[in-house]
Amino acid sequence: MSIAFIDLAAQQRRIREKIDAGIARVLDHGAYVMGPEVRQFEAELAAFGQAPLALSCANGTDAIALPLMAWGVGQGDAVFCPSFTFAATPEVVPWTNATPVFVDVLPDTFNMDPAHLEATILAVRDEGRLRPAVVIAVDLFGQPADYPAIRAICDKHGLKLISDSAQGFGCTLNGHHPIHWADVATTSFFPAKPLGCYGDGGAVICKDQDLWDLMDSYRVHGKAVTPDLVGRTFEHETKYLNTRIGMNSRLDSIQAAILIEKLAIFPEEIEMRQVVADRYAEGLAGSVTSTPKVIDGGQSVWAQYVIEHKNRDGLAAHLKTQGVPTAVYYPVPMHVQAPYAHFPQGPGGLPVTEALAEKVLALPMHPYMDEAVQQQIIDAVKGFNG
Repeated sequence: MSIAFIDLAAQQRRIREKIDAGIARVLDHGAYVMGPEVRQFEAELAAFGQAPLALSCANGTDAIALPLMAWGVGQGDAVFCPSFTFAATPEVVPWTNATPVFVDVLPDTFNMDPAHLEATILAVRDEGRLRPAVVIAVDLFGQPADYPAIRAICDKHGLKLISDSAQGFGCTLNGHHPIHWADVATTSFFPAKPLGCYGDGGAVICKDQDLWDLMDSYRVHGKAVTPDLVGRTFEHETKYLNTRIGMNSRLDSIQAAILIEKLAIFPEEIEMRQVVADRYAEGLAGSVTSTPKVIDGGQSVWAQYVIEHKNRDGLAAHLKTQGVPTAVYYPVPMHVQAPYAHFPQGPGGLPVTEALAEKVLALPMHPYMDEAVQQQIIDAVKGFNG
């Protein structure tokens, strides 16, 4: 029997009847885009995420772009983000003509280093070429960044804060979701995410109705929204009155119907993921350079289980012979990739990021992992002598 890196089929078997019924309802009413399931899902997502508002969109990348657009981020603005992340995080910044500035990460949690963030903000401010505007903190591999420290830095320097929780939606720190500190939290519903659909999708959760309205406009081609109609009459559909240049980033009703059922079991699945992570930590102790360290007070949703090993590539090759799939997140940091190499970095460069890229390896991880299968993976890791 082959070992699944992420077993989406196991979850589907559990809720297939409910998913089929949800899809059938969409097919019956025919509102395939932004239908009633989308409004229901947005309300339930906001409640789960401890926020008053949620706005769905077409994918997790657009979710990061939408608040930047709504805040008017643009030419001359600096947006601070880690390099040890997927391309979507820095990718959206040049879309707005702003400049991504790369910050190093902590060696234990792999999330943004607050001390290096502040040093980078000060360096950019002292240089005077760019205006510090936004910080994008990433909840890498499922766990929260150090939001109390990062929020304090943002407040000190007058910056907005985005929680890029594409891998970490559902994570908490001292019982709070990242939106407790962030101006917005964004997520992705790519199928492999802890809360994923069967296609593409994303969302922004926020606390500001005016910001929600602006993002709603931007996600539907810059349509007129309530504030745009004050003092004027427009008797037609508001999507035909365009008050700004927007994009097409709407969530399909079928995906929302699927996500409603997945969100219903998500809290239990987070607990199940923790059980799997605990078994890994116990079984792999002493056999690898390190197992994941979660921030004090943090609850990870364990999007990935990422170990470090001094001979990462040798271990990966060995595990392949044992039928154990692995993945490397991320073999090439963003700041050394050709499209991003000319953007600024924080003082001293990003030595932790560059070191991690040589050592990290992700093992199979999902909430439905059988204990015997997991023991097979652990034994295969422990059997490597390279």
